[in-house]
Amino acid sequence: MSFIIIPLTALIASILTFFSGFGLGTILLPVFSLYYPAPIAVLLTAIVHFSNNIFKIGLVYKNINWNLIYKFGIPSMIMAFFGAFCLKSMFQYSITIFQYSINTHSFNITLFNIIIGLLIIIFSLFEVIPYLKNLSFNTNKLIIGGLLSGFFGGLSGHQGALRSAFLIRLNLQKEQFVATGTAIACLVDIARMSIYAITLEFTNVIEHKTLLLISVSFAIIGAFIGNKLLKKTTISFLKWTVTLFMLAIGILMIFGILNVQ
Repeated sequence: MSFIIIPLTALIASILTFFSGFGLGTILLPVFSLYYPAPIAVLLTAIVHFSNNIFKIGLVYKNINWNLIYKFGIPSMIMAFFGAFCLKSMFQYSITIFQYSINTHSFNITLFNIIIGLLIIIFSLFEVIPYLKNLSFNTNKLIIGGLLSGFFGGLSGHQGALRSAFLIRLNLQKEQFVATGTAIACLVDIARMSIYAITLEFTNVIEHKTLLLISVSFAIIGAFIGNKLLKKTTISFLKWTVTLFMLAIGILMIFGILNVQ
C-alpha cells in the first residue's frame, strides 16, 4: 500500500507547493511516518524534498533574488544545522504523556508528536487568521526570519510556511517568490541532510530505495505540472486546501492517531 499512497502524496503535495510556497515536506512527512520510524521518515522526506527542489531550481533559477539568498538563505542554512542536531536528541528523550485505546487500537500521545503537530497547526494558521496573513516584515527582520525558518527546517522539515510568511511580504514578483523560496529551501535541505547523514541510520533508506526513487519521480512530475499550472490555477483555493489538510494532520498527530515515532 505504501507504494501507492506515498508516491501519490508526493505528486499532489509537489503540485501544491508550487502555489503556496510550502507543503511538500509538511504533507509528506506524516505519510512516511505511517510506515517508518520518525528519524527514517524525516530523512526520506528530506531526500524527496531536496530532489524536488533541485528540479524546480532548473525551471525557475533565472528569477532568484540573490540579495535575499544572502540575507535570509544563509542564516536559514546555518540554523538548519542546529535544528538537525536537536532532532536526534528529541527522539532519544521522547516522553509519552498519555495513552488511550479505542476498541482494540492503542494510541500514544508523546511530547514529540505534540510539538510537531502544533508546528503544523501554527504554520497553517498563516493563511487563516487575518492578522497573521497580513503580517509584513521589513528587510531588517529577514535575518531573524531566516534563523527561525532554518531551525524548524532542520528539526522537522517544516520550514516553508514561516519562510513564505516573510518573503511574500516583500512585494516580490510571483516568479521571484517561487524561485527564491526554492533556492533557500535547497540550502536548508543541504544543511540538514549533511547532519542526518551523521546522526541517523541510512540502512532503511538503502533497503527501500525503490519506493524512494518512485516517490522522487512523482514529486518531480508534480513540480513540472505545478509549473505549467502556475498561471492558470486559483491560488486561494489551493492554499485553503493545503491549510485544511495541515490542520487535520496536526490534530491527528497531537492525539497520537498519526504517530511520527
